Amino acid sequence: MFKKDILKNGLKTIFIPQKSTRAVTSMVLVKTGSKYERKEINGISHFLEHMCFKGTKKFPSPVKVAEVMDRVGGIFNAFTDQEYTGYFAKVETSQFGLAFDWVSELFLNPLLPKEEIEKEKKVIIEEINMIHDSPMSYLGVLWLKLLYGNQPAGWDIAGKKQTVMEINREKLIDYRKRQYIPQNTLICIAGNFNENKARRLIERHFSKLKTQTSLKKEKVIEKQKRPECLLERRETDQSHIFLGVRGYNLFHPLRYSKEVLSIILGGMMSSRLFVKVRGKLGLAYYINSGADENPDTGYLFVRAGVDNNRVDLAISTILKELKNIRERKISIHELKKAKENLKGKMALILESSDAQATFFGLQELLENKILTLKEIYKKIDEVTTTSIAKVARDIFKPEKLNLALVGPFNKKEKFEKILKL
Repeated sequence: MFKKDILKNGLKTIFIPQKSTRAVTSMVLVKTGSKYERKEINGISHFLEHMCFKGTKKFPSPVKVAEVMDRVGGIFNAFTDQEYTGYFAKVETSQFGLAFDWVSELFLNPLLPKEEIEKEKKVIIEEINMIHDSPMSYLGVLWLKLLYGNQPAGWDIAGKKQTVMEINREKLIDYRKRQYIPQNTLICIAGNFNENKARRLIERHFSKLKTQTSLKKEKVIEKQKRPECLLERRETDQSHIFLGVRGYNLFHPLRYSKEVLSIILGGMMSSRLFVKVRGKLGLAYYINSGADENPDTGYLFVRAGVDNNRVDLAISTILKELKNIRERKISIHELKKAKENLKGKMALILESSDAQATFFGLQELLENKILTLKEIYKKIDEVTTTSIAKVARDIFKPEKLNLALVGPFNKKEKFEKILKL
């Protein structure tokens, strides 16, 4: 069972003890990401995350930062999303104090040296290039651009090359000062650790942080009246498609029905789209579906890499399945299989301490509440064929359809014509 607490300065903590493991994860999450940025500093959340590894007061060089964890075989990393940034270290339980001190040092005391900032610009641009060169990865960037356009929700988390090149030390310091504050921050400790020691460490490192006003997100504008398509021409051997609809956010009562619907469509090897598109028609090697929920946005998508000469057939087949599930109730057997699949995957993923820290931490950070795995199972079990039908009728509408596509095509009109339900 988890335990929550709040320091006097507003910083939140969560403990998730796991006595059956020899690992412990220390994670610091901060409620800021690309949705909190202005256009001229797009990518700064991600850039700052990189720079925290480039030297701190206690570990004044990138090598010294890395060596601390390397010497004990620790697993460490950081991540940036639209809504949050996180830093973590996972170690054998006897190294808990070392790992917590290390994560705290990255978060609290980065040096942000000018020479490293200039070098890291080149690194991040290569990261942008790497994602761009992989259509499977780049589709995610195109998809957000298609849905939300020129607003923070539609921008690339890594930023644009131009904005990355214009970020400097002063901008990083100012952004960090505004956003890395106690009321935005959550510390999550999961695994095998001494709780009293954890409290002492948290108090020592984080109690002196002072609260202040932080940057606010722009309200996301959801605007769509007809099917939309975004095409990027490339001479690829297969076409990569990201086809989906606007859906529900984190707080919608039907969010779990939407997730189960996604599993039925393309979340298993025995799902409808996998069987039809890959198994029967041989149109794709990879095809799957997913559901995404954020505090203010959400969608359901299908992605696939398909034969260039049969893209039309692949898209039409996917749309036909969306229409079928909208017009005909699913069977009890199919519903049960999807629900058990979703519950089983969650249980397996949450075996590790870092997954536990992320699972509990992000719920608290983004929703201000935590459901245990058992409570989420209950939510999943409450999904019915009727609620699935309601979701399908609600979101599978022509005016909510969106298609992002990378492939050897010049005009998007041919694809817009088949975006019908």
